[in-house]
Amino acid sequence: MDPEQVWLVRYSEVFLKSEPVRREWERTLIRNIKRVLPDSEPWRERGRIWLSGVVDPEKLKSIFGIVSISLCDVVPLDGLSGGILAFCERRDIAEAATFALRIRHVGKHSFTSRDLAERLGDLIRGEYPHLRVDLDDPEREIFVEVRDGTCYLFDQKIPAVGGIPLGVEGTLVALVSGGIDSPVAAYLMMRRGCRIVPVYVGLEGYLDGTNLARTEATIEALRRYQPDIELMVVGDGYLARARQGLEERGEERYTCLLCKRRMYRIAADVARREGAKGFVTGESMGQVASQTLDNLAVLTDAATIPVYRPLIGFDKEDVVRLARKIGTFDASITPACGCGAVPARPATAATIETVRALEEAVRNVDDVGALADPDNA
Repeated sequence: MDPEQVWLVRYSEVFLKSEPVRREWERTLIRNIKRVLPDSEPWRERGRIWLSGVVDPEKLKSIFGIVSISLCDVVPLDGLSGGILAFCERRDIAEAATFALRIRHVGKHSFTSRDLAERLGDLIRGEYPHLRVDLDDPEREIFVEVRDGTCYLFDQKIPAVGGIPLGVEGTLVALVSGGIDSPVAAYLMMRRGCRIVPVYVGLEGYLDGTNLARTEATIEALRRYQPDIELMVVGDGYLARARQGLEERGEERYTCLLCKRRMYRIAADVARREGAKGFVTGESMGQVASQTLDNLAVLTDAATIPVYRPLIGFDKEDVVRLARKIGTFDASITPACGCGAVPARPATAATIETVRALEEAVRNVDDVGALADPDNA
């Protein structure tokens, strides 16, 4: 007869918190598990979360806050000897030359972890005489976790996404374009406990449906980590008017800065509507003209709420590597039209005073609040 099996869910940073915060984070993690795996049955027990029922390990691995998972055989303490031999047989331990036992026990017992390791090790070697113990680099590891009168046996620790539980830090808006950077930036803030509201600003006259389709594909890839994520699309005609005004003054080089400051204001308006505590962008220091130190200061001047740039110190290769890992890269490199408003020689060292004056000069803009309504997209 097959043994009872459960999933062991490990988390890391939760342990660092005070008791009230830890309990709340554990509850949040369990709620997130239930949303993704509604037919599972999770429960908490002394620094562990366990799952029975219907569990998809691939979905479980993508839940923020989980650092690793293991499928465990469950046996009673008084049946551990027979249980571990049956476990070894099912795992074909006879095919290995070396092994190690890793013992952990919780609760009051008459034995120590070392006592139990020696007894079980002798039992296994009696059944498989060719096996040698190698604690440093064994071919097979068998983990035994004893919790009061119940034992959990496993031989794999499957890495998961890590981070902290989604939602414990609140909500952020994310400005997304469908390129490589912005989905990765959104992912990194998700991993730090922030629920994301992605916003795509459609630049009327300069972007077409290919850009929106690519953005939708990247958000769909992020749904693996935040199942309820929904893209908000905001149509905006400001860029055409601003570019015309800049061209009349011979100041086209400031086009991207005025455009991005406009996006910042839209993001802040959406954030107020959504109860978000700030917004996140995919900007990285020096990557393009608008992301020099001077120009980032100009952009930040337009942010009426906190702006988060998790990629600020990343090389492009770092971002690409992470995009591949999280599954957004392929969507981000699908063909799409480029923005036709980008000037040939963009400003790289703008000043706040200059850009504010140009904004005032080309002012002919509808209310930002109305433009940030997705119904107007």
